[in-house]
Amino acid sequence: MRFKIEGNIVDVESKKINFGEVIIEGNKINSVHKTSDQKENAPFILPGFIDSHVHIESSMLVPSEFAKLAVVHGTVATVSDPHEIANVCGIQGVNYMIQNGKTVPFKFYFGAPSCVPATIFETAGATLDAHLVDELLAKNEIHYLSEMMNFPGVLHHDEEVFSKINAAKKYNKPIDGHAPGLMGQHAKKYIDAGISTDHECFTEKRALDKLHFGMKILIREGSAAKNFDALINLLNNHEDEMMFCSDDKHPDNLVKGHINELCRRAVQKGIDVFKVLKAACINPVKHYKLSVGLLKEGDFADFIIAEDLVNFKTLSTYINGQLVAKNGISKIETQPSELINNFNCSKKNAASFQIKYFSGKVIEAFDGQLITGKMDAYPKKTGDFFESDVEKDILKIVVVNRYYDADPSIAFIKNFGLKKGAIASSVAHDSHNIIAVGADDDSLCEAINLIIEQKGGVSIADAAAPSSNRVLRLPVAGLMSNEDGYKVAEKYTQIDAAAKSLGSTLSAPYMTLSFMALLVIPHLKLSDKGLFDGDSFTLINSTKQ
Repeated sequence: MRFKIEGNIVDVESKKINFGEVIIEGNKINSVHKTSDQKENAPFILPGFIDSHVHIESSMLVPSEFAKLAVVHGTVATVSDPHEIANVCGIQGVNYMIQNGKTVPFKFYFGAPSCVPATIFETAGATLDAHLVDELLAKNEIHYLSEMMNFPGVLHHDEEVFSKINAAKKYNKPIDGHAPGLMGQHAKKYIDAGISTDHECFTEKRALDKLHFGMKILIREGSAAKNFDALINLLNNHEDEMMFCSDDKHPDNLVKGHINELCRRAVQKGIDVFKVLKAACINPVKHYKLSVGLLKEGDFADFIIAEDLVNFKTLSTYINGQLVAKNGISKIETQPSELINNFNCSKKNAASFQIKYFSGKVIEAFDGQLITGKMDAYPKKTGDFFESDVEKDILKIVVVNRYYDADPSIAFIKNFGLKKGAIASSVAHDSHNIIAVGADDDSLCEAINLIIEQKGGVSIADAAAPSSNRVLRLPVAGLMSNEDGYKVAEKYTQIDAAAKSLGSTLSAPYMTLSFMALLVIPHLKLSDKGLFDGDSFTLINSTKQ
């Protein structure tokens, strides 16, 4: 098939825009003809957008459905870490993501998860040791070693950690980083091990420190962690070392926008459009050696047609010469998806969530951040038991092992704002046990049991109004739905609104909840084994009854 597209051709690397035509033959660009200066009112032809670090699973959609929604916004490829499903289903889960991604015309570039489980202080469903990571990296479908979260292992030259790093070097594949707290000589030592990127910088100072030592910085703006405003001005002077990513994107947010939104916001802040597009389109291709076209002769025909270079409204998206989205409508159809899971716990009773002993350490959640605070406070006490304190907004948080029956882990958290009821989720980074926050034990129990009944999902319950209880089913590994992505987004929007109607003041309560068990992000988190101090990297006490 041979066809041509006319418009203002954006040459990002030469920083020029000319009117002309692009000739596409088969899946590649046959030729690019620039015939005149830029024309007013003509659309713009530019390379497609790339999300340079994302966990597809966090969209609650299988890869094929993620693609269906993303192409509408001009995204043609993702650098995807299948770390979430690997923690649940191991190497079988990674293979599931690869195979499902192949069912649609979209460019998924999966990595080999480096930290499964993320720590020894939690129960995961699988382990990927250095041998299995090497086995994955040997595959053509695996393009890099995913984020090395075990930065203490890097700094102390842990043998298993370096076996994984050396495997990536053996296959000449990049190594992604994850080191939110490292600066100075610790950051240098981490980077000198061969780790090339970090998406965990939340201040300009930290990002500059890592840039100084030769690391590339990913500007992250997801549904929970939002670092765009803190980092975007670095793009003015570091255009070759920056990329855009979402990391974690819930389905309702993906319906609204993707990397195109970061481009729009960056241009609004006065950043040169070519520098913006370099971060959004060019740098990921070069760093990860992706087979994604950059609008040159002989390249794969991966490009978009945008209405302008201000709002970046995508009129059409092409991948390998195939039209995959036009005028806001995706051309990708929902594909049949098999189910894969690992869910083996029994239903609980409310008495399981009573707690007699409490350390006085309370997790402090922050809206829009993965980091948490560590505060000293006490909720109310009735008889022998500590309970959620709605007046002080100090609520009970619970983690339940989903892989086998065990006593729940219990602590307290501030800033969720619930006045009644409870919310729960089997999306709980990184081991994906069940996590819940609630105003009373009966509601906590009901929300958790809804998820256990469905073997995965996000739920809401109010023991005082059981007719309002509901669950969004996530039957694929307890992380993803195999339904149409737009329907999933609609259901998620409804349950998110219901959580806020219970009093939650967070912009994304379920996304924030999902990170309260993420031990590799400071400062205080809860795993199924107890309360965890991310600064000392130790369990500070058991919070089981």
